[in-house]
Amino acid sequence: MKRDTFTGRVGFVLAAAGSAVGLGNIWRFPYLAAQYGGGIFLLVYLVLVLTVGIWLMSAEIAMGRKTGLSAVGAFRTLNSKYSFIGYLAALVPILVLPYYSVIGGWVTKYFFAFVSGGAAASATNGFFDSFTASTFEPLAWFLVFLGLTAIAVFFGVEKGIEKVSRVLMPVLVILAVFIAGFVVLQKGALEGVLYYLTPDFSRFSVKTVLAAMGQMFYSMSVAMGIMITYGSYMKPDVSIATSAKQIALFDTCIAFVSGLMIVPAVFLFSGGSEQSLNQGPGLMFETLPKVFQNMNGGAAIGTVFFLLVLFAALTSSISLMETVVSIFQDQMKLSRIRASLLTLVISIMLGIPSSIGFGLWKDVRVLGLQFLDFFDFISNSVIMPIVALLTALFIGYVIKPQTLLDEIERTSPLKSKGWFSLTIRYFAPVCILIVLITSLLSTFGLFTI
Repeated sequence: MKRDTFTGRVGFVLAAAGSAVGLGNIWRFPYLAAQYGGGIFLLVYLVLVLTVGIWLMSAEIAMGRKTGLSAVGAFRTLNSKYSFIGYLAALVPILVLPYYSVIGGWVTKYFFAFVSGGAAASATNGFFDSFTASTFEPLAWFLVFLGLTAIAVFFGVEKGIEKVSRVLMPVLVILAVFIAGFVVLQKGALEGVLYYLTPDFSRFSVKTVLAAMGQMFYSMSVAMGIMITYGSYMKPDVSIATSAKQIALFDTCIAFVSGLMIVPAVFLFSGGSEQSLNQGPGLMFETLPKVFQNMNGGAAIGTVFFLLVLFAALTSSISLMETVVSIFQDQMKLSRIRASLLTLVISIMLGIPSSIGFGLWKDVRVLGLQFLDFFDFISNSVIMPIVALLTALFIGYVIKPQTLLDEIERTSPLKSKGWFSLTIRYFAPVCILIVLITSLLSTFGLFTI
């Protein structure tokens, strides 16, 4: 079976950047930056992205292009004894896609609420809780969002994923810049902008580094099999190192602009309260509708904002579904349509508990967590760091960094090859292990990030 490919560097970068740019950029990055000293958090995050993040991403892309296979096949081809790492990596998007699509359904619901004139209703107390506690409406929006994702994947790499990314990513950038510009020009917004951007060195701590490190892994789509899969679609004349840098830059810029959208707006609305920024999903679905309701032209801005978030969520969910589809195609020799339908069925079955876990099944807990929180914990806080750690050790000590350096240098020599090896063998494993331990401890209240 001939493998699909992206048409070139631009198509690959936009699709991969679309994978990285998601809900984590829109709400998680801004509140972490605000919580951990504004500019100092941005600085630490940027340093980590330019060191650990880019090289881990480059390594995964190189694995995919070198083998021409998705995660399971890539690890098996490079060393069959370690194919279990590929299976672990494959498990991440299988678990993440369903609950991510549930949240994507919430975003879709809010976008249509704003479009249909329901902005005021969405800003009322209890609106979000009432919506998520119902049984059928969240399920319906979950299926709508998952269906939109599946349509793009059905059409394949070039005609589906790349075409969608070429449209959504530029529009996403335009919308983000527009909203950020509108917010920072609001009367009194300058105080919030300064709060977001000014480095507060007195608040620099180990927790600042840990928070930035955790966000880096969360945001850059490493240890999920995505970059291996997309790398397998990459043409041999496209520079891996340059593409990874462009993806990282794109992802970081969107996260930064998201902060300019959200922090000053919420800061104004709350009278400078930091606590209002640290609400997880509540920030987007409870606080921001109230912010838009109290802003001149807020209904229109809210509509554009939720359209932006919907686009960001879709580009990420498409990459998650494509990764699972590619694995099923490689391992089970299924056609794209059959692999896509199988992925769709599995995602629906796994997504239903997350959707009704706030209503009908609200009293059913796993490890004391609701279904959506459990799937998020087990995938993001446990399996992803383990996969990232095993991948770094696999590259650093089993196949050796030079194996992937040869692939990375197919287009041009890499000046920083020494740093690549150092990062993969030593720096990355230590960072990942710290993230894994602190994530587990913080989940059970033994450590606070």
